[in-house]
Amino acid sequence: MFLKPDYNLKNIYDINLEELEQSGIKAMLFDLDSTLMASKSGVYSEEMQQWLRKVQEKFFMAVVSNNKNETYIEKVKKISNFPTLFNACKPKTGPVLDFLTNYNINPKDCVIVGDRPLTDILCGKYLGCKTILVDSITADTESKVVRFVRALERLSIRY
Repeated sequence: MFLKPDYNLKNIYDINLEELEQSGIKAMLFDLDSTLMASKSGVYSEEMQQWLRKVQEKFFMAVVSNNKNETYIEKVKKISNFPTLFNACKPKTGPVLDFLTNYNINPKDCVIVGDRPLTDILCGKYLGCKTILVDSITADTESKVVRFVRALERLSIRY
């Protein structure tokens, strides 16, 4: 199977918020680990916090994560001033669709942003959302094994 994200960007800061707004996007759902923060760190960088404030000025935004660790989830919720959905089961669409419905968001008005083609992008495609694939926020410091696995997964992408 081949996937084609609507946008394939080097990093999250390359997202053109004005272009998304002009195209009718009203909501942005973000994967958490390796997209908004270093995996399992439970901390947003200062640069990320500033960027997320810009996102919130223009869009409804939320985190949609597959993470199930209760301690970690509570830590992230305490530092997040936006809705969060954990145990999202991406690429399955049920929990994410319920979340969107709860906030009266039509999937066609939403973009899903993440670093994993086979979870984040596939979920977005199944839902009918726009999709943005970004490289891991910690790409420069990830182990060779992690980078190799990411490269293998990205073989599923059609450019």
